Amino acid sequence: MDMQNQIPTPATEEDNYASLSNLLQEFTTIPNIDKAWLFNSHSTSKAGMFSINQPDLVANKTKKLMLSCQIFKESESSVNFLWAPFPIEISGVSLIIPSPSGSKLLLIWNPKDDESPCRFEIWSQSRMEKDFHIPQSLHGSVYNDRWFEGVSWNLDETFVAYVAEEPSLSKPEFRDAGYKKGGGCVPADKNCGTWKGQGDLEEDWGETYAGKRRPALFVINISSGEVQAVKGIDRSLSVGQVVWAPFHDGSEQYLVFVGWSGEKRKVGMKYCSNRPCALYAVRAPHHDSKSNEQEINSTQEWYILNLTRTISSALFPRFSPNGKFLVFLSAKSAVDSGVHNATNSLHRIDWPTDGKLHQSAKMYDILPVVTSAEEGCFPGLYCTTIHNNPWLLDNSTMIISSIWHSSEVLLSVNVLSGEVAHISPADPSFSWNLLTLDGNNIIAICSSPVDVPQIKYGTFTEKSKESIPWSWSDISSPMFRCSDKVRSSLFSLKCSILKIPIKEACQGIAKGASNPFEAIFVSSKSKKNDPLIVILHGGPHDVSLSCFSKSWAFLSSVGYSLLIVNYRGSLGFGEEALQSLPGKVGCQDVNDVLSAIDEVIKLGVASPSKITVMGISHGGFLTTHLIGQAPDKFAAAAAINPVCNLALMVGTTDIPDWCYVEAFGTNSKHSFTQAPSPQHLTLFYNKSPISHLSKVKAPTLFLLGAKDVRVPIYDGLQYARALKEKGVDVKTIMFPNDVHGLQRPQSEFECFLNIAVWFNKYCKLQVKDHT
Repeated sequence: MDMQNQIPTPATEEDNYASLSNLLQEFTTIPNIDKAWLFNSHSTSKAGMFSINQPDLVANKTKKLMLSCQIFKESESSVNFLWAPFPIEISGVSLIIPSPSGSKLLLIWNPKDDESPCRFEIWSQSRMEKDFHIPQSLHGSVYNDRWFEGVSWNLDETFVAYVAEEPSLSKPEFRDAGYKKGGGCVPADKNCGTWKGQGDLEEDWGETYAGKRRPALFVINISSGEVQAVKGIDRSLSVGQVVWAPFHDGSEQYLVFVGWSGEKRKVGMKYCSNRPCALYAVRAPHHDSKSNEQEINSTQEWYILNLTRTISSALFPRFSPNGKFLVFLSAKSAVDSGVHNATNSLHRIDWPTDGKLHQSAKMYDILPVVTSAEEGCFPGLYCTTIHNNPWLLDNSTMIISSIWHSSEVLLSVNVLSGEVAHISPADPSFSWNLLTLDGNNIIAICSSPVDVPQIKYGTFTEKSKESIPWSWSDISSPMFRCSDKVRSSLFSLKCSILKIPIKEACQGIAKGASNPFEAIFVSSKSKKNDPLIVILHGGPHDVSLSCFSKSWAFLSSVGYSLLIVNYRGSLGFGEEALQSLPGKVGCQDVNDVLSAIDEVIKLGVASPSKITVMGISHGGFLTTHLIGQAPDKFAAAAAINPVCNLALMVGTTDIPDWCYVEAFGTNSKHSFTQAPSPQHLTLFYNKSPISHLSKVKAPTLFLLGAKDVRVPIYDGLQYARALKEKGVDVKTIMFPNDVHGLQRPQSEFECFLNIAVWFNKYCKLQVKDHT
């Protein structure tokens, strides 16, 4: 037989799994930098610590590593990083917080079970100085979620304030003879024939907070280990993001924190900045004695102050190094309209030099909400956090990471003048994120969908007409070294940002909503018309950024072009564009995605016969809408925890307000407090993908987290089962221990492996052998 004319045997699905899983593991092992800190060590150099996360698939957890370096500044524009030969794993550590001077390091281990204590270790440069074990009778786990999370040293490094779960409330206790009167505070002893009852339901903040107790404020004396709960804070307030206020001799020492009211029903907090909140100041406990309590009781009206009564949202309080200003972010646009995320604003309070606080302190607007920006101009502030120490040496300029259209950029903001400048390079196919500051210089991370992250060092130069005020240097590091296979795959790809014009804009539409939206397009440098995956973010008021994603890079390397659509309603394009979507979901966003697909077909870079679509949450809502509204357009689909039936979701989700705002518009943000009417349920159904199910033809993969309380699994299961009964090819994978984001390492791995295998099956893509 002529061997050259033999037809190769088609790869089986098992062959695909084996080959693609090897390739995916190559990408999965690439680590992420989480945080960085700098410390003064010598007159000519500084020491650096970089916190690194790396998935451990076998253990199904994320390893936390620490890599140190020595930083030598050779000239004003030249810097050299000398890295330690190996990172060190810090097993089980929940939080790492250096002291302001850098002379101490706090490590926090949260309890492993309901009985073990919380551990606080204080380290000096040479050894562990203190090791405190805090029983759960005082508090539970310290919050490390980047939202309620707050751990703050005071300036003289004698106390640490932090946010932790309040202790469990007492529960009824029973014995053989019945109820044990007065036994609620005593641990039940099973050997004595007693047991604890369940007690009243304690509401939580929904997705990822299920079962977690109210976040409360505590202070620990790092010399004695004495822990005190901060008094005067009503239990209706959930506390977070605490910082110490500047201290003046002869005045009270205050803590400033964010408080969210949970007096009525608690609704989901994760991914939702539209929950009303305020900045409060409270007197810090002095750990001395009864005299302080007597003074407090005599001046109770001054014990806790709401500093931001005139605004509906205040987040991430940051004091300037000289103590003159308190700057904070506001999500008032989200709170006031009801959308779960929107354009932010930035504000300032001048802190009293005498330490005497007043509820009537004047608030200044630094950066207002931008409704619509001209091409190339600042589109508004979109932040998920503000760095703990964002200040340049002038005490008035902050460096902030913010979304600008489809990329994340670095901004400098003068908190006195309101002047804002885009200081990272202007290439929109790259995204930048602040790691830490080195005086007036910046250490940042830069990446693109086809470039692994790179550490950058930014040096400020004097402004002039001929020069750019910031210059950026590449810093060689061992952290992002990847395999030859990954490097070769990424080198063969290119990335661009497409401007998609609005089709048939309605009369009366806001100016910002008539501007083009964007899509990130990733494709091969050498081939055209590869099979296309349309990727849709959730939210809908979120955004897909032009940064490195291991999952996206894997799908590109398999042989797909990616069309990552930031439809109108996404963050980063101004408030008018964002607010154009509520009340029009399933229509405006669907049409925007179809316009983006038509654009790449018109450009000749996508094959109309090999288009697939995938998305998570609202992206799954769009995915299942698209395969119903445009049934002949898609070869296959994948939906991750999708919203398929709003009429079902509204009664089971932790964010019923979201259902009303997105389906009916922002005027309906309070309607969730009542049971939905028959008319509401009908409209919910008609706005949902399930109303188009009878037209669906595309084989669809469903990936569902069993512990998802945002879009409970019944929503996706109902749609998947109905589709299967209709005769459409359906596959469903359930992740029993995962939540809405499918964030556990094994879940994410299996999710994207199955997406690749599923799409290959229906696009008939020949997979290279990666074993």
